[in-house]
Amino acid sequence: MSLDEARKEIDGIDRQIVELLRQRGRVSEEIGRIKGTTGKLVYDPAREAQLLEKLASGDLEPLDASAFTAIYRQILAVSRSLQAPLSVAYLGPQYTFSHIAAIDYFGPAAQFASTTSIEEAFAAVERNAADYAIVPIENTIQGVEARALDCLFESKLSICAETYVPIHLHLVANCEMGEIECLHSHPQPLGQCRLWLRSNLPDAELVNESSTAAAAQAIAHQPRHAAIATAEAADAYGLQILASNIEDQADNRTRFLIIGHDSAGPSGNDKTSVVFTTVHQSGALYHALAPFSAHNINLTLIQSRPARGAVEGPYYFYVDFDGHADSVEVREALNALHEYCSFVKVLGSYPVSG
Repeated sequence: MSLDEARKEIDGIDRQIVELLRQRGRVSEEIGRIKGTTGKLVYDPAREAQLLEKLASGDLEPLDASAFTAIYRQILAVSRSLQAPLSVAYLGPQYTFSHIAAIDYFGPAAQFASTTSIEEAFAAVERNAADYAIVPIENTIQGVEARALDCLFESKLSICAETYVPIHLHLVANCEMGEIECLHSHPQPLGQCRLWLRSNLPDAELVNESSTAAAAQAIAHQPRHAAIATAEAADAYGLQILASNIEDQADNRTRFLIIGHDSAGPSGNDKTSVVFTTVHQSGALYHALAPFSAHNINLTLIQSRPARGAVEGPYYFYVDFDGHADSVEVREALNALHEYCSFVKVLGSYPVSG
């Protein structure tokens, strides 16, 4: 096949894809009308997870599953927007990793609202100023985000989905590396680049900012100042990337939670999050966790946290585990958990994201 012949074949395939997308869009609009009359939510994380798993399980060669999933997530996002526009609160400003995660997950057609804190993102959903919030919960290097845990403990909202975003950090400035005297960023990325900074900028003064994007904006017109930020922020504020991918772990990524008023239905591959407090006595945590082992439930995360404002306690425990709250095994384990805890709150069940 010649190059011209191959391109002609690609053109024909593209026309077929466009027509099929148009057909899918019309059906999506009809689904939106049906949901509107029945009161069903536009966003159905369990249904979307089942669809992606089913479609990605076939022969995708020469695409790999991750590439296919990334493409199809955008198709789902556009179809969702045809049913009804969704508004999403994120930890801003623009060009932060939370902003990038929101666009990747909900698609560019969603309506995005920047907030100045995780607490404000939760509050936007609580007062119905946004349909959902997307918030960071843990990072490969820095661990769990304490402010998100506090909000989950205190809020009546539910976790309805999760997503992971690779974290690639860049040194950006409008000067040469040898001229840098001050380095700006959020404390999390500064911690994620600790070893690189020790080797390359050991004498730079570290300046904490509210976000990587705020750091890029702050140094845009300051000589001898640099920032650790996203490539998107560097482009937005006219900064040069002096060094790329300076995070200390190549597989650095952040897990984000999608927060809404409703938990997700069972998808067949789910995770559940709970918080609980134990009685203040020896062996209390051991007894609280025993029901999970007894029902062969795998714990994927456990984190202790003092209640906000407490000096010596009480502590609460945040736990993620495999399974949906509607399953028999999980229900029985949670019933047993109540016997050993003074407080138990199910934060939500949602599809597992890779």
